Amino acid sequence: MFIVSNFLSAFAQVIHIILNMLMWLIAIRAALSWVSPDPYNPIVRFIHNVTEPMLYQVRKRLPLQYGGIDLSPIIVILVIVFSDQFIVNSLQMLALRLR
Repeated sequence: MFIVSNFLSAFAQVIHIILNMLMWLIAIRAALSWVSPDPYNPIVRFIHNVTEPMLYQVRKRLPLQYGGIDLSPIIVILVIVFSDQFIVNSLQMLALRLR
């Protein structure tokens, strides 16, 4: 059972890293919205293409714009933090119980 335990622990770490990278990309996207970056820059386009599907889903369901401020990145970051804590901690505890 230690192989399954190690697999779950490694899987939890990978999910943790992916969710943290996603959270940072959304934070960078929010910071980029305060300046006017070149929309043809490949880095700006990559960040936009990765984060827009999630932000669009939140904007479609919850129109959270007050005074020109888009609050959808805050909602997405909160969902990512909740998912990180719930999924990663659950997998880590399950891996510990299987040892």
